[in-house]
Formats: sequence, structure tokens, C-alpha cells
Amino acid sequence: MELGLVPFKKCIFEKIKNLMNNLLVVKNIVKNYGDYTALNDVSISVPKGSIFGLLGPNGAGKTSLIRIINQITMPDSGLVTLDGEPLNQSHILQIGYLPEERGLYKSMKVGEQALYLAQLKGMSKKEAKKQLDYWFEKFDISDWWNKKVQELSKGMAQKVQFIVTVMHKPKLLIFDEPFSGFDPINANLIKDEILQLRDEGATVIFSTHRMESVEELCEHIALIDKSNKILDGKLSDIKRDFKSNTYKVALKTVEKEKVKRQISEKFEVSPTQMNVLDDELTLKIKIKNTETSNDLLNFLTSKATVSHFAEVIPNANEIFIQAVKKNTQNG
Repeated sequence: MELGLVPFKKCIFEKIKNLMNNLLVVKNIVKNYGDYTALNDVSISVPKGSIFGLLGPNGAGKTSLIRIINQITMPDSGLVTLDGEPLNQSHILQIGYLPEERGLYKSMKVGEQALYLAQLKGMSKKEAKKQLDYWFEKFDISDWWNKKVQELSKGMAQKVQFIVTVMHKPKLLIFDEPFSGFDPINANLIKDEILQLRDEGATVIFSTHRMESVEELCEHIALIDKSNKILDGKLSDIKRDFKSNTYKVALKTVEKEKVKRQISEKFEVSPTQMNVLDDELTLKIKIKNTETSNDLLNFLTSKATVSHFAEVIPNANEIFIQAVKKNTQNG
């Protein structure tokens, strides 16, 4: 009987460990709008102190999931836990949400509105004023306090929206297209602030179509397509899974065509563009699973001088396209 309890105890231990290591756990969420299924048995786990990329094409179901986490709508089935507790109304104060469609009242003064929103998040007026003074000075926008939102540019309004999202120091921050409307300088400013918030202990869910931002910020990702989660995990592990044993090489040789033909007889070869200093032969070469990079390198060095040799690691954009295309084909 005791032996029979071992797998059960192990299962319970793994569940407790999962809850402890992850700030947010979304389990088997289903959401329907009439006959349309927005989320179909979706599960994700967001590690504490991480930046988690929630990705997917338009209409995939990302916004529906974000709305459920924010308790704007409720799931038809499934469970969401925050810091080990089933999601409840008290958690609203522990979440900061920056929606893609910004929601500031255009006719209100900036400072007045920011104070109002801070108090909705449970802050006293005194503490809210202290935090707002800090952030307004940090973003060099103190002169905007008595301006109406409608007087601000889109980028200026975005800064105010960002401040009211983070100023109550929530455990979980959800940013939906946070760089929309920003020029490159201010986008970089916001990126640095997101990283700083992460370093100070916040957990971040980051939803965007800008894959270069995913590369820079996200440690973990989940990809939703057509209401289903089709991919999730550490970005580095996913890149490893999507590798295709392909290498980019540049070769110095006076017999380009001959060398290219010899390589093509042994490996799968395709042309590629590379920035090289000399007139070199540049190729993309795919090897078999039974072959190693050393096998390829040894062969190349026997035919020419190798000036560049690097494995092709897929970026987030390429993974996104491949995964969505495969999901579409599997239909």
C-alpha cells in the first residue's frame, strides 16, 4: 500500500513545486462566444520573475486569455491560479494591465486622472502622489501634470498609460503591444524599464507582434493559433528544437564551381547571402542527423580555406512562421 502511494505523492509534490515556481498557472481554459471557440483547452505556466511572451496571429485567442487573467471575462471551464491561489477579485490589485487599445479619459487632466487610477488600485492619495512624482520626473514629463490627455501626442499618452500600469508595483504585469506609438528612443526607454521591473521582482506577460522584441526580452514563450496553444517553453529550448542542422559558411578558393560541386555531392547545399570582405564562396549547408558539425568542417577544410562557419539558429520570427504554417497545414 505504501509503495502505491509513491507515484501519488510524487504527483502532488510536482504540482506543489509547479505552483511555487510559477506566479501564474492557466490550466485547461476553454472560452466560447456562442458557436465560436476563442480558447480550446489552453494551459500555460508563467515562471516567477520572468518575461513571458504570449504570441500568436491576430484573432488567435491571446486577448481572450488576457481578459480572463484580468477577470474582465470568465472562462467556461478551467482554472487560473496566481501565486498558488485560485484567481479571485483581490488579485486585481496585484495585476497591472497595459491594453493594446489604451483607455485614458481624453478630457481629464493627466495628474488628476493618474491619481484617480492609482486609488482604484488600492493606493492612498499620498502614496500615489509620491509614486507619480517619481515616475513623472523619471520620464521627464512633470510639466504635463495639468495638461489634458487630448493635448498629448500618442507617445506622450503612452508614457502616462505605462506609468499608471506599473506605479502600484503589482506582482504581475501584462503588456499588450507596449511599444505601439513610440519612436525608437522611447521604445528603448520602455524596454529598459520593463527589464528593470523584472529585475526588481515583477513577473511580466508580454504580448506583441514585434519578434525582435521577443528576442530581446522573453525567456519563455507560448504561441497560440486558432484558439489552441501550439508551442510553449523556454525560448532557448524551442530554438534548439527548431534547428535544422544547417550551417552558413564562407570559403576562400580560386575554384568556386568545383568546390561547390564537390560539397553538393556530399551535402544538401543552397546559396546564401553574407557580408564578406573578399570574393568568397558563400553557402548554406544542411547535414544529416547522423553527421556532426566536425564532419562538415573537416570536409570543408580539405577543399578550401574556411573564413566563416556558423550554425543557423532560427529566430523567434522564423519559429513563429514555421509553427503557424505547420498548424494551418495540419488543419
